[in-house]
Amino acid sequence: MASDFEAQVRATNDKINARTGRPLVRAIVVGLLLGLALLASLLIVKELFMVFAGALVGFTAWELASALRFAGRRVPRVPALIAALAVVPAAFYWLATGHWLVTLAGIGLIVAWRLAELARPAARTSPREVLLDLGAGVFIMMYIAFMAGFTVLLTAQDGGQVWTLAFLIVVVSVDVGAYATGLTFGKHPMAPTISPKKTWEGFAGSVAAAVVAGILTAIFMLDQPWWVGLILGGVLVVTATGGDLAESLIKRDLGIKDISTWLPGHGGFLDRVDSSLLSGAAAYALFLIFT
Repeated sequence: MASDFEAQVRATNDKINARTGRPLVRAIVVGLLLGLALLASLLIVKELFMVFAGALVGFTAWELASALRFAGRRVPRVPALIAALAVVPAAFYWLATGHWLVTLAGIGLIVAWRLAELARPAARTSPREVLLDLGAGVFIMMYIAFMAGFTVLLTAQDGGQVWTLAFLIVVVSVDVGAYATGLTFGKHPMAPTISPKKTWEGFAGSVAAAVVAGILTAIFMLDQPWWVGLILGGVLVVTATGGDLAESLIKRDLGIKDISTWLPGHGGFLDRVDSSLLSGAAAYALFLIFT
Protein backbone atom coordinates (compact mmCIF):
# COMPACT_ATOMS: atom_id res chain seq x y z
CA MET A 1 0.00 0.00 0.00
CA ALA A 2 2.74 2.44 0.96
CA SER A 3 4.67 1.78 -2.22
CA ASP A 4 1.50 2.28 -4.30
CA PHE A 5 0.81 5.57 -2.54
CA GLU A 6 4.40 6.77 -3.09
CA ALA A 7 4.13 5.81 -6.74
CA GLN A 8 0.91 7.78 -7.08
CA VAL A 9 2.50 10.82 -5.40
CA ARG A 10 5.53 10.63 -7.68
CA ALA A 11 3.29 10.27 -10.73
CA THR A 12 1.23 13.30 -9.66
CA ASN A 13 4.37 15.36 -9.06
CA ASP A 14 5.73 14.34 -12.44
CA LYS A 15 2.51 15.49 -14.13
CA ILE A 16 2.59 18.84 -12.31
CA ASN A 17 6.27 19.33 -13.10
CA ALA A 18 5.66 18.52 -16.75
CA ARG A 19 2.74 20.94 -16.90
CA THR A 20 4.51 23.81 -15.13
CA GLY A 21 8.10 23.12 -16.14
CA ARG A 22 9.18 23.41 -12.47
CA PRO A 23 9.89 20.99 -9.60
CA LEU A 24 7.00 22.13 -7.41
CA VAL A 25 8.23 21.07 -3.96
CA ARG A 26 11.62 22.75 -4.32
CA ALA A 27 9.96 25.86 -5.70
CA ILE A 28 7.65 26.08 -2.68
CA VAL A 29 10.50 25.59 -0.19
CA VAL A 30 12.69 28.27 -1.82
CA GLY A 31 9.72 30.61 -2.06
CA LEU A 32 8.92 30.20 1.64
CA LEU A 33 12.52 30.87 2.64
CA LEU A 34 12.61 34.04 0.56
CA GLY A 35 9.26 35.10 2.00
CA LEU A 36 10.44 34.63 5.60
CA ALA A 37 13.60 36.63 4.90
CA LEU A 38 11.49 39.39 3.38
CA LEU A 39 9.12 39.49 6.35
CA ALA A 40 12.01 39.67 8.80
CA SER A 41 13.61 42.55 6.89
CA LEU A 42 10.39 44.56 6.71
CA LEU A 43 8.87 43.93 10.14
CA ILE A 44 11.87 43.77 12.49
CA VAL A 45 14.24 46.57 11.44
CA LYS A 46 13.44 48.43 8.25
CA GLU A 47 17.12 48.99 7.48
CA LEU A 48 17.50 45.23 7.14
CA PHE A 49 15.46 45.49 3.97
CA MET A 50 18.49 47.14 2.37
CA VAL A 51 20.46 43.96 2.99
CA PHE A 52 17.68 41.81 1.54
CA ALA A 53 17.14 44.13 -1.44
CA GLY A 54 20.88 44.52 -1.98
CA ALA A 55 21.33 40.75 -2.15
CA LEU A 56 18.51 40.38 -4.67
CA VAL A 57 19.71 43.29 -6.79
CA GLY A 58 23.32 42.13 -6.71
CA PHE A 59 22.60 38.51 -7.64
CA THR A 60 20.08 39.56 -10.30
CA ALA A 61 22.43 42.08 -11.92
CA TRP A 62 25.27 39.55 -11.96
CA GLU A 63 23.21 36.74 -13.46
CA LEU A 64 21.69 38.98 -16.15
CA ALA A 65 25.14 40.31 -17.04
CA SER A 66 26.38 36.71 -17.25
CA ALA A 67 23.45 35.71 -19.46
CA LEU A 68 24.12 38.65 -21.77
CA ARG A 69 27.81 37.73 -21.94
CA PHE A 70 26.80 34.19 -22.83
CA ALA A 71 24.78 35.69 -25.69
CA GLY A 72 27.84 37.54 -26.96
CA ARG A 73 27.62 40.92 -25.26
CA ARG A 74 30.78 42.02 -23.45
CA VAL A 75 29.09 43.47 -20.39
CA PRO A 76 31.57 44.30 -17.59
CA ARG A 77 30.10 42.35 -14.69
CA VAL A 78 32.12 43.79 -11.81
CA PRO A 79 31.20 47.45 -12.41
CA ALA A 80 27.62 46.40 -13.19
CA LEU A 81 27.45 44.65 -9.81
CA ILE A 82 29.02 47.59 -7.94
CA ALA A 83 26.78 50.13 -9.64
CA ALA A 84 23.61 48.12 -9.06
CA LEU A 85 24.41 47.59 -5.38
CA ALA A 86 25.12 51.30 -4.88
CA VAL A 87 21.59 52.23 -5.96
CA VAL A 88 20.04 50.46 -2.94
CA PRO A 89 21.49 52.57 -0.07
CA ALA A 90 21.32 55.69 -2.25
CA ALA A 91 17.58 55.25 -2.76
CA PHE A 92 17.02 54.39 0.90
CA TYR A 93 18.92 57.30 2.46
CA TRP A 94 18.85 59.97 -0.26
CA LEU A 95 15.46 59.00 -1.68
CA ALA A 96 14.57 60.06 -5.23
CA THR A 97 17.63 62.27 -5.71
CA GLY A 98 20.00 59.48 -4.73
CA HIS A 99 18.03 56.99 -6.79
CA TRP A 100 18.46 59.01 -9.99
CA LEU A 101 21.99 60.29 -9.43
CA VAL A 102 23.54 56.96 -8.47
CA THR A 103 21.76 55.19 -11.33
CA LEU A 104 23.22 57.70 -13.79
CA ALA A 105 26.63 57.47 -12.13
CA GLY A 106 26.46 53.68 -12.39
CA ILE A 107 25.69 53.91 -16.08
CA GLY A 108 28.69 56.21 -16.47
CA LEU A 109 30.91 53.71 -14.64
CA ILE A 110 29.84 50.81 -16.86
CA VAL A 111 30.29 52.84 -20.04
CA ALA A 112 33.71 54.12 -18.95
CA TRP A 113 34.84 50.61 -17.97
CA ARG A 114 33.78 49.10 -21.28
CA LEU A 115 35.47 51.89 -23.26
CA ALA A 116 38.63 51.49 -21.19
CA GLU A 117 38.69 47.80 -22.08
CA LEU A 118 39.17 48.80 -25.71
CA ALA A 119 42.74 49.74 -24.83
CA ARG A 120 43.52 46.03 -24.84
CA PRO A 121 43.86 44.71 -28.40
CA ALA A 122 42.04 41.49 -27.49
CA ALA A 123 38.95 43.49 -26.42
CA ARG A 124 38.70 45.61 -29.55
CA THR A 125 35.75 45.08 -31.86
CA SER A 126 33.57 47.01 -34.29
CA PRO A 127 31.83 50.25 -33.22
CA ARG A 128 28.47 48.55 -33.65
CA GLU A 129 29.43 45.76 -31.25
CA VAL A 130 30.73 48.28 -28.72
CA LEU A 131 27.45 50.20 -28.87
CA LEU A 132 25.51 46.97 -28.32
CA ASP A 133 27.72 46.18 -25.33
CA LEU A 134 27.13 49.64 -23.87
CA GLY A 135 23.40 49.29 -24.46
CA ALA A 136 23.39 45.98 -22.60
CA GLY A 137 25.14 47.60 -19.63
CA VAL A 138 22.65 50.48 -19.57
CA PHE A 139 19.82 47.95 -19.80
CA ILE A 140 21.03 46.14 -16.67
CA MET A 141 21.14 49.39 -14.71
CA MET A 142 17.71 50.57 -15.83
CA TYR A 143 15.88 47.24 -15.77
CA ILE A 144 17.36 45.82 -12.56
CA ALA A 145 18.88 48.55 -10.39
CA PHE A 146 16.68 51.52 -11.31
CA MET A 147 13.39 49.60 -11.26
CA ALA A 148 14.25 47.78 -8.02
CA GLY A 149 15.16 51.16 -6.54
CA PHE A 150 11.47 52.14 -6.53
CA THR A 151 10.72 49.40 -4.03
CA VAL A 152 13.58 50.66 -1.84
CA LEU A 153 12.23 54.20 -2.22
CA LEU A 154 8.80 53.03 -1.13
CA THR A 155 10.15 51.16 1.88
CA ALA A 156 12.16 54.18 3.00
CA GLN A 157 9.03 56.32 3.32
CA ASP A 158 7.26 56.75 6.65
CA GLY A 159 5.03 53.66 6.78
CA GLY A 160 6.33 52.61 3.38
CA GLN A 161 7.32 49.15 4.57
CA VAL A 162 3.63 48.31 5.00
CA TRP A 163 2.93 49.37 1.43
CA THR A 164 5.87 47.29 0.25
CA LEU A 165 4.55 44.22 2.05
CA ALA A 166 1.04 44.89 0.71
CA PHE A 167 2.08 45.20 -2.93
CA LEU A 168 4.23 42.08 -2.67
CA ILE A 169 1.26 40.18 -1.25
CA VAL A 170 -0.77 41.26 -4.28
CA VAL A 171 2.04 40.28 -6.68
CA VAL A 172 2.33 36.85 -5.05
CA SER A 173 -1.46 36.51 -5.29
CA VAL A 174 -1.20 37.26 -9.02
CA ASP A 175 1.37 34.48 -9.44
CA VAL A 176 -0.59 31.99 -7.33
CA GLY A 177 -3.90 32.82 -9.02
CA ALA A 178 -2.40 32.46 -12.48
CA TYR A 179 -0.65 29.22 -11.51
CA ALA A 180 -3.68 27.56 -9.91
CA THR A 181 -6.27 28.47 -12.53
CA GLY A 182 -3.88 28.01 -15.42
CA LEU A 183 -2.89 24.56 -14.19
CA THR A 184 -6.51 23.52 -13.66
CA PHE A 185 -8.39 25.23 -16.49
CA GLY A 186 -5.73 26.57 -18.86
CA LYS A 187 -6.49 25.85 -22.51
CA HIS A 188 -6.08 29.06 -24.48
CA PRO A 189 -2.48 30.35 -24.77
CA MET A 190 -2.05 34.00 -23.90
CA ALA A 191 1.32 34.66 -25.55
CA PRO A 192 2.44 31.38 -27.13
CA THR A 193 5.53 32.78 -28.82
CA ILE A 194 6.78 34.44 -25.62
CA SER A 195 5.54 32.25 -22.75
CA PRO A 196 3.80 29.08 -24.02
CA LYS A 197 2.52 28.01 -20.59
CA LYS A 198 0.62 31.25 -19.90
CA THR A 199 -3.09 31.04 -20.63
CA TRP A 200 -6.01 33.43 -20.64
CA GLU A 201 -7.68 31.27 -18.00
CA GLY A 202 -4.64 31.73 -15.80
CA PHE A 203 -4.74 35.48 -16.39
CA ALA A 204 -8.41 35.57 -15.38
CA GLY A 205 -7.49 33.77 -12.15
CA SER A 206 -4.68 36.25 -11.51
CA VAL A 207 -7.09 39.17 -11.95
CA ALA A 208 -9.53 37.70 -9.44
CA ALA A 209 -6.75 36.97 -6.94
CA ALA A 210 -5.23 40.44 -7.36
CA VAL A 211 -8.53 42.22 -6.79
CA VAL A 212 -9.31 40.21 -3.65
CA ALA A 213 -5.78 40.66 -2.27
CA GLY A 214 -5.76 44.35 -3.16
CA ILE A 215 -9.05 45.08 -1.38
CA LEU A 216 -8.07 43.08 1.71
CA THR A 217 -4.63 44.68 2.02
CA ALA A 218 -6.06 48.16 1.46
CA ILE A 219 -8.64 47.75 4.24
CA PHE A 220 -6.66 45.79 6.82
CA MET A 221 -3.06 46.92 6.18
CA LEU A 222 -3.04 50.29 4.44
CA ASP A 223 -6.04 51.89 6.16
CA GLN A 224 -7.45 52.81 2.77
CA PRO A 225 -10.99 52.44 1.35
CA TRP A 226 -11.86 49.34 -0.62
CA TRP A 227 -11.77 51.13 -3.95
CA VAL A 228 -8.09 51.97 -3.45
CA GLY A 229 -7.50 48.23 -3.09
CA LEU A 230 -9.43 47.66 -6.30
CA ILE A 231 -7.14 50.10 -8.09
CA LEU A 232 -4.07 48.57 -6.43
CA GLY A 233 -5.04 45.06 -7.53
CA GLY A 234 -5.99 46.16 -11.05
CA VAL A 235 -2.73 48.05 -11.60
CA LEU A 236 -0.50 45.37 -10.13
CA VAL A 237 -2.01 42.50 -12.10
CA VAL A 238 -1.05 44.40 -15.26
CA THR A 239 2.48 45.27 -14.10
CA ALA A 240 3.16 41.83 -12.62
CA THR A 241 1.97 40.02 -15.74
CA GLY A 242 3.81 42.49 -17.96
CA GLY A 243 7.00 42.04 -15.95
CA ASP A 244 6.75 38.27 -16.23
CA LEU A 245 6.19 38.44 -19.99
CA ALA A 246 9.04 40.93 -20.40
CA GLU A 247 11.45 38.56 -18.68
CA SER A 248 10.17 35.67 -20.80
CA LEU A 249 10.87 37.75 -23.89
CA ILE A 250 14.41 38.45 -22.69
CA LYS A 251 15.04 34.73 -22.14
CA ARG A 252 13.54 33.93 -25.54
CA ASP A 253 15.84 36.42 -27.25
CA LEU A 254 18.84 35.01 -25.36
CA GLY A 255 17.79 31.44 -26.18
CA ILE A 256 17.68 30.22 -22.56
CA LYS A 257 15.00 28.70 -20.31
CA ASP A 258 16.14 30.34 -17.07
CA ILE A 259 18.44 33.29 -16.40
CA SER A 260 20.44 31.04 -14.05
CA THR A 261 20.01 27.94 -11.87
CA TRP A 262 20.81 29.54 -8.52
CA LEU A 263 17.32 29.13 -7.03
CA PRO A 264 16.13 25.49 -7.13
CA GLY A 265 12.64 25.26 -8.58
CA HIS A 266 12.64 28.88 -9.74
CA GLY A 267 15.64 29.23 -12.03
CA GLY A 268 17.42 32.48 -11.27
CA PHE A 269 16.78 35.52 -9.12
CA LEU A 270 15.36 37.43 -12.07
CA ASP A 271 12.92 34.57 -12.62
CA ARG A 272 11.69 35.24 -9.09
CA VAL A 273 11.58 39.06 -9.03
CA ASP A 274 10.49 39.78 -12.61
CA SER A 275 6.88 40.48 -11.56
CA SER A 276 7.99 42.80 -8.77
CA LEU A 277 10.24 45.17 -10.72
CA LEU A 278 7.53 47.06 -12.59
CA SER A 279 5.09 46.54 -9.73
CA GLY A 280 7.36 48.31 -7.25
CA ALA A 281 7.37 51.42 -9.42
CA ALA A 282 3.59 51.28 -9.73
CA ALA A 283 3.13 50.78 -5.99
CA TYR A 284 5.41 53.75 -5.25
CA ALA A 285 3.33 55.93 -7.57
CA LEU A 286 0.10 54.80 -5.88
CA PHE A 287 1.64 55.50 -2.46
CA LEU A 288 2.41 59.07 -3.52
CA ILE A 289 -1.12 59.52 -4.87
CA PHE A 290 -3.11 58.10 -1.95
CA THR A 291 -1.04 59.15 1.09
